[in-house]
Amino acid sequence: MEKQQSFKEALGILILLLVVIGVSVIKFGVAPQTPLIIAIGLLILWGRFRKKSWDSIHKGIQEGISTGLVPMIIFILIGALIGIWIAAGIIPSMMVFGFKILNPGIFVPSVFIICAIVGTSIGSAFTTVSTVGIALLGMGTSMGFNPALVAGAIVSGAVFGDKMSPLSDSTNLSAAVSGVDLFRHIKNLMWTTVPALIISLILFFILGNGETHASTSNIDELVKTLTANFSVNIFAIIPIVVMFACSWKKIPAIPTLLLSIIVALVMLVIEHSGLNFTEISSIIQDGFIAQTGDKNIDALLSRGGVQSMMWSISLIILALALGGLLVEFKIIDSVMAPISNSLNSTGKLILATALSCIGVNLLVGEQYLSIILPGKAFKNSFDKAGLHPLAMSRVLEDAGAVVNSLVPWSVSGVFIAGALSIPTIDYLPFAFFCLLCPVITVFCGFTGIGIQKKKESSIAKELREV
Repeated sequence: MEKQQSFKEALGILILLLVVIGVSVIKFGVAPQTPLIIAIGLLILWGRFRKKSWDSIHKGIQEGISTGLVPMIIFILIGALIGIWIAAGIIPSMMVFGFKILNPGIFVPSVFIICAIVGTSIGSAFTTVSTVGIALLGMGTSMGFNPALVAGAIVSGAVFGDKMSPLSDSTNLSAAVSGVDLFRHIKNLMWTTVPALIISLILFFILGNGETHASTSNIDELVKTLTANFSVNIFAIIPIVVMFACSWKKIPAIPTLLLSIIVALVMLVIEHSGLNFTEISSIIQDGFIAQTGDKNIDALLSRGGVQSMMWSISLIILALALGGLLVEFKIIDSVMAPISNSLNSTGKLILATALSCIGVNLLVGEQYLSIILPGKAFKNSFDKAGLHPLAMSRVLEDAGAVVNSLVPWSVSGVFIAGALSIPTIDYLPFAFFCLLCPVITVFCGFTGIGIQKKKESSIAKELREV
């Protein structure tokens, strides 16, 4: 017979797995795949000790991985898109126009604002990072800014846009799980989003001003190199417009990316009529290899391709498999259920919910589950506390969806690190917006700022008074 684990046993398992993964990645700097394999092995060993069947183990792995199948296809398409967009001159054109427009003195805060605007418009942090983000990172690195700082600004802006856009999957999910209107949810997010936005802008301005950047002559030289080796022209805006149009029409990510790739391919063939099918296929498969003669530009623009995403996909598969086992074995439920039933104040409830969202991100690595699992676990507690569902939807967004990009083995963290070629640990200290949101949401919970109570019906009020 299968034995049910206790709260202490389940908590001990979670702590052990976190220690194995965290120490391996952070202290020893190893790739996350190895500690994840060790964690999966330990969890399966414990499962067999607890009489979990092999069918149950296989089911957990399969269901865990199945939640990431669509994101993995999106990753593959984005890998192809990056290579084609560079080869067609779209990303180099964005860099050239950006050099002419952006003032180096306010470059870093400008990166944050630009990514926030783009992210809000299209509702996708992934697409923002892999298109505009790559161009801005190339500009920042060429100008002498710390790549990790620029990446932090890109991630902060992209996550802001993903959080505040009505087109965002995570924003819609947070509202749906909590049972609130989408636009009321977005409006309520302002209580934590606006302070995080202002503080992030100030920090990016201060740190950006402290950075040394390239002289005007160096920037002119970079522009000349780009224009000499790539097709830099105003037509580069066409695939970007197509992407925005698809987002506003609420066309799903996969057909949007396919259409963007096709448009860029047409542009590439028109601009480089000598390219044959084999060469184009190589760019899609292995990415674009820049040969400008400038080592820095070559390093920046030699990227993309389906194969560039395989490392990330292998990591996501392992992380989701681990998460699927934790869910199937009900280990997360065993920890969260007793906690949700023993909270006696609004501050403690919101803190526990936020920590649960962060914990799911660390253990499962999937932002949707970091919203769904704590949402289900704490919904009754919010009802008993007399809090409006908006209070829960905000904490799910601030500590669930937003934090995912800070975890090195999470879906978002893996993708961003791969797309920007900046390790998650490196940009994490500079992703101020992502770091501030969960802190501010907990602060609001203890102070009561922006926390709405449920309106009591007149009948219930009369019964209570009687």
